[in-house]
Amino acid sequence: MKKLFYLLIATIVLISCGNGSKNTAETSIAKENQTNRVEVLYFHGAQRCITCRAIEANTVALLDSLYSKEQTDGKIIFKVIDISKKENEQVADKYEVTWSSLFVNGWKDSQENVNNMTEFSFSNARNEPDKFKEGIKNKIDELLKTL
Repeated sequence: MKKLFYLLIATIVLISCGNGSKNTAETSIAKENQTNRVEVLYFHGAQRCITCRAIEANTVALLDSLYSKEQTDGKIIFKVIDISKKENEQVADKYEVTWSSLFVNGWKDSQENVNNMTEFSFSNARNEPDKFKEGIKNKIDELLKTL
C-alpha cells in the first residue's frame, strides 16, 4: 500500500511539473508573437568556418555594446539557431536556410519584414568588422524607427 501511495504522489508531481513548464513556454511564445520587435537570427550548422564564427561574435558584440536596453525590454531579440538540430528544422525551412545565415527582421502588428543579411555578413564580418557592425546597426536602427 505504501508503494502505491508513493507512486501516486510521484505521478502527481511529475504531471504538475510538466504542465507548468508547458504553459510557461506557450505564454512566452504567445507574448513574443504579439510584440513589435526586431529579431536578429543567426543560423549555423554543426561545422562553422572562421567567417561564420566572426558573424556571430561581431553580432553579439554589437548588440551587447549598443542595444542591451532594447534586448532587456524585448524590442530586440537575438537568437542563435543550430540548423543541424531536428527541433530547428521548421524555422530553417521558413527562412529557406541551408547553412550559416544572418537575418535582421522587423515585426510590426504581426507582420514580418524579412531582411536577409547573409551576403553582406560573409563579405564583411571577418575582414571588415567595423563595416559589418555599421551595416547591421543601420538595419536595426531603421527597423526600430518603424516600431
